[in-house]
Amino acid sequence: MATSWKVIDKFNLEYKLREGVSFHNGQPFSAKDVKATMEYGCNPDRPASAWYPGKLNVDIVDDFTVRLNTEEFGYSASNFYFVSSFLPMLCAEDVANPDKLKQSPNGTGAFAYVKTDGDRIILKANEKYHFGKPDIDELVYAYVPDANSRALGLMNGELDLVERLEPEQYYTLKEKSGIVTDLSPTSENMYMHFRCNKAPFNDVRMRQAVAHAIDREQVLAVADVAGFESNSHLNPVKFGYTDVPNYPEYNPAKCQELMAAAGYPNGKGLPELEYISSVGFYPKTREYNELITAMLNEQGIPVKLTLLEPAAWEERIYNHELGHLVHVGWITGSPEPDLVLRPNYYSEYSFIGGFNDPEMDATLDRERDAGSPEEKLDRLQNEVLPMLADKVPSVSLFSANFMRAYTSKLSNVTFYPNGPIDLSKAKLS
Repeated sequence: MATSWKVIDKFNLEYKLREGVSFHNGQPFSAKDVKATMEYGCNPDRPASAWYPGKLNVDIVDDFTVRLNTEEFGYSASNFYFVSSFLPMLCAEDVANPDKLKQSPNGTGAFAYVKTDGDRIILKANEKYHFGKPDIDELVYAYVPDANSRALGLMNGELDLVERLEPEQYYTLKEKSGIVTDLSPTSENMYMHFRCNKAPFNDVRMRQAVAHAIDREQVLAVADVAGFESNSHLNPVKFGYTDVPNYPEYNPAKCQELMAAAGYPNGKGLPELEYISSVGFYPKTREYNELITAMLNEQGIPVKLTLLEPAAWEERIYNHELGHLVHVGWITGSPEPDLVLRPNYYSEYSFIGGFNDPEMDATLDRERDAGSPEEKLDRLQNEVLPMLADKVPSVSLFSANFMRAYTSKLSNVTFYPNGPIDLSKAKLS
């Protein structure tokens, strides 16, 4: 969508837009679409504003040149270095008429939306795609909630590509002729979020106690190739990642000390606590969350695990009044760390945990307001991440790997660590 960019000053980034790009409805893409999309999306009344560093103005220089201008709002435009490529561009006409967009998505990509048919989304090749029409004429994204069914569908030829496999299926498919497997790191961590808006986890000592009760090495052993070790609330793919020295380690004695200080010696006086997790969406969630539940109960923390199918789980995770602990992964399509930090740990959002902490907000704002990437990096690694490790609004259990498999008849596929699969140059023989 853009061919180059340059820094004008602290508050202005200039982008040269790609000419010859059109939306699926035939409208040509230009600067007015960028302005309409970004000024609409950053509005605090819009859910998408959680993805933006803050409000901004988009100045149109000419039809194919825009400047992202943050001066009115007092933070550095450098916050858009990474995030600008993640934000989808809409047609200005669709922004002006959202009801039209609800009827049919209208993008600029290699494949255009056709229809939703039950659990299947059907796309067709975009004949006017600016990098050339794809070789594959039609894509069908089928939602298959059971991992075994996904693997069997690939082996019997019903499916051409599957993802979010279980480790056992990955190992099996790796040995099958005619099938190609892919194991690669994602930009996703697996988290246990605390409902920080209510007792007992509105007390940081109880959050710290739980963090010290979990042996993450054992959890990772159960996860197998589905994950790898990290000691931070950020994934290693993200800008600013570092292993945090004060990240909570397994320490049962410390757990007991903190529970006693919080008024629950040996867990006495704690109500039954519900831990909500999906099953069948992320690999091994049943197994390692059963292990975590046992670890917590061993320390006197009375936790009951509730395993839900993905649809039922998704209905509950954003309701802060339900449950006390929630298992969630968080994957976003950019190296930008604030796509994880602000939606989860900034009081205005805190989608899962209901975490409200003015000191954390001020620290995140200070990181956002850094004048350069170097200054942002310093504030992330020396202020934001250590503070999160102390306040523990969630426990990052491990960083995740993608396990995918596809027919050897499929070639020229590109996998990205944030999840998307590029099939624009793919061929299916």
